[in-house]
Amino acid sequence: MHTETISPLPAKGRQLLVCRGTGCESQKANLIFGALKDEIFKAGLADDYKVKFTGCHGLCQMGPTVIVQPPGTFYCNVAPEDVAEIVKVDLVEGGKVDRLLFIDPQSKERVLTYHEMAYFNPQRRIVLRNCGFINPEDIDDYIEVGGYEGIRRALSLTPLEVIEEVKSSGLRGRGGGGFPTGTKWEFCNKSPGDQKYLICNADEGDPGAFMDRAVLEGDPHSVLEGMMIAGYAIGATKAYIYCRAEYPLAHERSLIAIDQATQRGYLGKGIFGSDFDFEIKVKLGAGAFVCGEETALMASIEGKRGMPMPRPPFPAVKGLFGKPTNINNVETFANIPVILTKGGDWFARVGTEKSKGTKVFALAGKINYSGLVEIPMGTSLRQIVDEIGGGIPNKRKFKAAQTGGPSGGCIPAEHFDIPMDYENLTQVGSIMGSGGLIVTDETTCMVDMAKFFLSFTQKESCGKCVQCRLGTKNMLETLTAISEGKATMEDLDLLLELAQDVKAGSLCGLGQTAPNPVLSTIRYFRDEYEAHILRKECPARVCRSLIKFQVNEAACTMCGSCFKACPVGAITWQKKQPAHIDKEKCIKCRSCILACKFHAID
Repeated sequence: MHTETISPLPAKGRQLLVCRGTGCESQKANLIFGALKDEIFKAGLADDYKVKFTGCHGLCQMGPTVIVQPPGTFYCNVAPEDVAEIVKVDLVEGGKVDRLLFIDPQSKERVLTYHEMAYFNPQRRIVLRNCGFINPEDIDDYIEVGGYEGIRRALSLTPLEVIEEVKSSGLRGRGGGGFPTGTKWEFCNKSPGDQKYLICNADEGDPGAFMDRAVLEGDPHSVLEGMMIAGYAIGATKAYIYCRAEYPLAHERSLIAIDQATQRGYLGKGIFGSDFDFEIKVKLGAGAFVCGEETALMASIEGKRGMPMPRPPFPAVKGLFGKPTNINNVETFANIPVILTKGGDWFARVGTEKSKGTKVFALAGKINYSGLVEIPMGTSLRQIVDEIGGGIPNKRKFKAAQTGGPSGGCIPAEHFDIPMDYENLTQVGSIMGSGGLIVTDETTCMVDMAKFFLSFTQKESCGKCVQCRLGTKNMLETLTAISEGKATMEDLDLLLELAQDVKAGSLCGLGQTAPNPVLSTIRYFRDEYEAHILRKECPARVCRSLIKFQVNEAACTMCGSCFKACPVGAITWQKKQPAHIDKEKCIKCRSCILACKFHAID
């Protein structure tokens, strides 16, 4: 990893690190963990190696993973039946299990350790500093890598001095808005009130985003410590983590961390011998996207229906239960302990002039290696996609990247070298958002993608505002007509007008940003919209109503890949003969297009 990255690795002992984040757990990582302990014991190495489970290190595409530390040998796509071979070949004989090593996407050579991997090297891990390397259910593991030193330092300062340290760091809220964190804390600090509250927003409802989940699963104590520092700074004694119910592992590990910190006296009365009292509770959300908005979130905690309220008054003045309240998201809080231990000036040296520090992105879509990446603000999109993510699979070309989820916009290939920071993304019509980054190639229809995101926000609308409730519905109907070749150019003009009305008339961020994917795709890919309307064609061959599949015999290599991929037997093929598609049987699922590497399906 980056040479200046905070090292999460204890200096002593040899370890086997098994990722047990949600992705790896779904692929039997628990069995791998148990099998490793058994095989280590059988080999007589129980005194030499400690088998430890961790949270997600980020390279989700290659899970389950096992890291032999030292030297950091990175085994990927491990199955329970591979465990005995790893112990025998690596630990006993001193060799490597070559077939389980990571293959570099550029050189096509096997890479021994994570230190050498192009996925990790360009990263600078501050938020994810411990994820993948410490046991998230062991407070001593967190303390061993410097945990809870930030709150100790904070308690040696006055609340306003803590706020000044955070302000000097330049940290901006990582939940999407990008508002300066220290300034937000200062507002709440200065608000009078006999009781103040602090809330950690772990709702994270964007499709394709899983940054906050991974931090709570892999390093929950860093979030608790960040909340403690914030609570001290603003004068709050009670706090909530608002975690969506679809994150059972994050919820479980948050509760374990709170219990451990309470037993140690790090939470509760008189923390570290001071007069600072602080308690944290976890509130489960029912999965409403609108509850990611501050006022709707607070209503949900209060037991009410999650619906936005007008502002002002802002939460810093009148928030949870009518008291001054500060809300930040998981990633924001995870930065705070580092800022207090390393200093605001140290943090401010990372990133760009106006966008300080790092940003965690959930890399997904048409890319070789999906997962979590943490890069300094200002890193180019090209470096994230090509170098860290391994490029686009199947030798296809980058088309666009969607940032900010359903509230964001697309970045087309003409801006592939854009520095990823708040200002540059806003300039091209997108937003940072919470950090979702979905990559597309030429097989992606931008009309269809806009329709996908709009259908999500339309379903998630709480219904309070007419513009959002009905405007998004009408927009979706128009988009559907375009995708089916049933629209006119007047409909496209109406779509743009509706989008502006929804943005202007909606109360909260859900409605105000819902049209963004539509507006940005029309801005950069208007030709695709016009092809659907005027020529009744989908250039990406995605919109089913506009497609009839046939084999281009001149381009067909007679390999039979399309025949094998068809789920309904609509393709006939014999060796050394071109394939043929029965249009009556064809269900237009696109399996043949995805299977054909020679673009022989028209």
